[in-house]
Amino acid sequence: MSPRRISPPALLTGLGVLLVALIVVSLGTGAVSISPRQVVSILLEHAGVEGSGFTSQQDAVLWSIRLPRVLLGVTVGAGLGMAGAALQGIFRNPLADPQLIGISSGAAAGSALGILALEGAVGTIAGPIGAFVGGLAAGAAVYTLARHQGRTEVVTLILAGIAVAALGGALAGFLSVLADDPRLGTPLFYSLGGLGVSTWGLLGITVPFVLVGLVLLPGEGRRLDLVLLGEREAYHLGVDVEATRRRVLLLSTAVVGATVAAAGVIGFVGLLVPHAIRLGAGPGHRLLLPASAIGGAALVVGADTLARTVASPLEVPVGLLTALVGGPAFLWLLRRTRREQGGWG
Repeated sequence: MSPRRISPPALLTGLGVLLVALIVVSLGTGAVSISPRQVVSILLEHAGVEGSGFTSQQDAVLWSIRLPRVLLGVTVGAGLGMAGAALQGIFRNPLADPQLIGISSGAAAGSALGILALEGAVGTIAGPIGAFVGGLAAGAAVYTLARHQGRTEVVTLILAGIAVAALGGALAGFLSVLADDPRLGTPLFYSLGGLGVSTWGLLGITVPFVLVGLVLLPGEGRRLDLVLLGEREAYHLGVDVEATRRRVLLLSTAVVGATVAAAGVIGFVGLLVPHAIRLGAGPGHRLLLPASAIGGAALVVGADTLARTVASPLEVPVGLLTALVGGPAFLWLLRRTRREQGGWG
């Protein structure tokens, strides 16, 4: 393991400060300008502390439109960041991003099917349930195809992920076009994501699913560290690798499924953030998992702020911006890992 260069308190504090700053900027940025002092004053007003110095229009815009959107961005980013770090650890594969291995697209297809088939019976929770089932089916299919003679083949994992992602994305897009149902997102929503449909109700459905993963996945940190040493070594150190893999896959799928049902497929968050954290703080999962959650939240909130302002009054899909950064980063990672390991296998 490479030496840790940033202490855990410094890293978590720095990321936390960055996230809070981005939240304040995002809440104040848009067609109706709200200064940071006014943002704080409005939030205090709704917390029961008398505030002043803002208009009723600014209050309504921040509380009813921007705050649920920013909080959904925090939820989605935190979930994707931690899920990406956990999947890379359990697969011992630096490319195991939820989008690249097909889980996100499987969740998108499952969400569309769930809404069409189950919403009449179970209500708005049908989307997250369908996304969980679809993401789990996609993850299980890719993992099963990649396992050979007791080990996970990296090339097969990626190729199977590409195929499953294409199938899931196509199915989700096909359903949205064929059904022409306003409850479904557009094909662009399922391929590039967005936070434009954020409401307090959507936030309330999404948070519990993501919160389960954010609470339970850090408990797997020590076992993930031992799995990095090798499956046989982890087994001799008391880790049931297959049981750990199943738990991590289930939790990560629940998190990714909920985020996809709420915000579509926002790619590369689970790839970019964990690798950036590792460069500064090393590969230990007991720090990597929570730091990736905070970093992912900061990335999605920052990207969403840029997405709704860079071409105003038009709004750019969030996933388009993360892909513009994530694509080159993926190629760099591919080259770096090949140089260090001498190839893929």
